[in-house]
Amino acid sequence: MLNQLNQLTTEASNPASAQIDSLSALQIVQLINQQDALVAAAVNTQAEMIAEAVDVIADRFRSKGRLIYLGAGTSGRLGVLDASECPPTFRTPPEMVVGVIAGGPEALTRAIEGAEDHPEFSERDLAEINLSSNDVLVGIATSGRTPYVIGGLKYARSIGAFTIGLSCNPNCQLRPLSQIMIAPIVGPEIVSGSTRMKAGTATKMVLNMLTTGAMIRIGKTYGNRMVDVRATNEKLVARSRQMLSEIVDISSDQAEQLLQQCEGEVKTAIVVHKKEVSPQTARQMLVDVDGHLSRLLATPSE
Repeated sequence: MLNQLNQLTTEASNPASAQIDSLSALQIVQLINQQDALVAAAVNTQAEMIAEAVDVIADRFRSKGRLIYLGAGTSGRLGVLDASECPPTFRTPPEMVVGVIAGGPEALTRAIEGAEDHPEFSERDLAEINLSSNDVLVGIATSGRTPYVIGGLKYARSIGAFTIGLSCNPNCQLRPLSQIMIAPIVGPEIVSGSTRMKAGTATKMVLNMLTTGAMIRIGKTYGNRMVDVRATNEKLVARSRQMLSEIVDISSDQAEQLLQQCEGEVKTAIVVHKKEVSPQTARQMLVDVDGHLSRLLATPSE
């Protein structure tokens, strides 16, 4: 086991931080920032694989499939975080993007000893959420060797789900189990083996790209506006009102009235105003173009 860890890029000692315990607070911050600046370039090397994954996920969404993130520790927490942010941002049902973490919900706030060491636990957890051949499973393991994630990818392949691996080590055990392998190599951490740092940042960046890219591809935005936002607090209500006001060029008060008429649905409200139809008709028109507002507005009104 020790020899295996020594061979991992994420476990290596970083020469840039060899004397970090003798630095001032400012020097520590500057060194961490210098190392963090390398992460975006590492993620960029995986752009083609990430884009391929985005299209696969979007295709599965269109056929009512789901995106499932699977991980342990930091990797699992980041998956749960990204999944939990999709409903308020894109008005998606909670079951459309799901995060599964070794040790269950309790592992979100504290370490569950040994949870990641059991591949059979992930099979159980995925069976509990009814993973199917129509779903995409993203196995996240910065080390590329987490038994819980490896077990989940094997189970996903056995039932025909599409498998994607995400690791920060190049020749990892996830690769032969993954139909798409995403591997941003960020190099050794400032604190050796602390993969919540650069590896965690790279993971967060990739997950953002996967969900945001797929949501854009299935029509969840209008230009760069999140027109499918679910207004669940005052900030989002204000954002919806301002967005509608700017897009269709009406006053804030008019936008508020229109949103009330459309049950807070910005996209529906835009169609109601632009096409001069009822909210019910607007919703059906959106269904007819698979939710793509740009496509609908480009169609001349009858």
